[in-house]
Amino acid sequence: MGNPKAFLTIPRQEAGYRPVHDRISDYGEVEQTLNTSERKLQASRCMDCGVPFCHWACPLGNRPPEFQDALFRGRWAEAYQLLTETNDFPEFTGRICPALCEKSCVLNLSMEAPVTIRENEAAIIEAAFREGLVKPRHYKRNGKRVAVIGSGPAGLSVANRLNRLGYAVTVFEKLEYVGGLLRFGIPNFKLHKPIIDRRVRVMEEEGITFEVNHAVDLDQLPEGFDAYCLCTGTPQARDLNIPGRDLAGIHFAMEMLAQQNRVLAGQTFPDEERITARGKHVLVIGGGDTGSDCIGTSNRQGALSVTQIEIMPKPPVGHNPATPWPQWPIVLKTSSSHEEGCERRWSLSSTRFIGENGRVCGVEVEEVEWLPAPDGGRPQMRPTGRKEILKADLVLLAMGFLRPQLPALPENVFVAGDVATGASLVVKCIASGHRAAEEIDRYCTTGER
Repeated sequence: MGNPKAFLTIPRQEAGYRPVHDRISDYGEVEQTLNTSERKLQASRCMDCGVPFCHWACPLGNRPPEFQDALFRGRWAEAYQLLTETNDFPEFTGRICPALCEKSCVLNLSMEAPVTIRENEAAIIEAAFREGLVKPRHYKRNGKRVAVIGSGPAGLSVANRLNRLGYAVTVFEKLEYVGGLLRFGIPNFKLHKPIIDRRVRVMEEEGITFEVNHAVDLDQLPEGFDAYCLCTGTPQARDLNIPGRDLAGIHFAMEMLAQQNRVLAGQTFPDEERITARGKHVLVIGGGDTGSDCIGTSNRQGALSVTQIEIMPKPPVGHNPATPWPQWPIVLKTSSSHEEGCERRWSLSSTRFIGENGRVCGVEVEEVEWLPAPDGGRPQMRPTGRKEILKADLVLLAMGFLRPQLPALPENVFVAGDVATGASLVVKCIASGHRAAEEIDRYCTTGER
């Protein structure tokens, strides 16, 4: 630690977002960057805690005190080496991770100004690519082959780790591009897709084979592999089966988000298949990150209005005694998309869709109350009888995803990512890929699981 008092003299400085009036007209990344000098100053705020809770909170076991000290001293190559020992894809997590590490930072507890760990991480990997530090490496092969089914963050993580260990890895992707959730689920304004392409090129040069447009039947896995890893995510979205669900204009969130990303990649769709918010009143049902992404996309498409409703109560602002430090705080989150224009409401349950000429034109909602459970378990929901109708020409369902039910799998088949745990974070999927790669290596070398 170069300056043990930096956290007292240097305030937290975030790069921030591009101005709303500027970013709302395009799909470029909304987050800005600091210059090198400012970034080094931010890294100097890390106190190198004796017990680093940032390390404890990170699913990958990243070591922020170490790579931030190297960053502060201007040792970018060393910072890159330290960072990538634990994190295969800092260019992804540095953009879209909610930064569990920062919420557990001691400076978050003491002054509500944690070190900008996520932004520092992104700065390190971008400097590494810019300065030619990211070079394909070639590993001695061990003669064994592994098939990875799915190319999302978990699949890429498994493939990368096994390739380093000498396995010949083939990644099978049922869609037309590599990336899974990163490619189709996350808008370009949060993760520019050439960032994925750049990493995939490195992985290909290191010997990993990618087979796109190649769906795999779990009952007939490709032959010729010593082990398999299923990384197929949670493709089934949670539905809302209430009266009127069959009306036109009601879509799963991922249908809209994936199509928009395809459009930006150059694909075209007939007017009758195009899902667009242009000139419409949009209702997003679901208050999570996917719902937020729908808001940002709808505003960019030219929505007349956007409303987001959530069945759960409004979270506390700033602090929540139920989730004290160093836990992840359950508090009100305002994303860049929310800032761009959206009405947000809580404790609303949807009771029926209302249509006109076969298309949705509104949703009847009812206020609900959440009461503490007598046994201290999950709170109980109680309808209040207070109903109203919200105008909506386009309804986007963003209520989460269902965990897949897998058949009995052979001994040499492993699972990683959301397909194993249910929907989670990209950083957790990468960490799950690490664990799966270790399990596969142990199985292939010892025969034990």
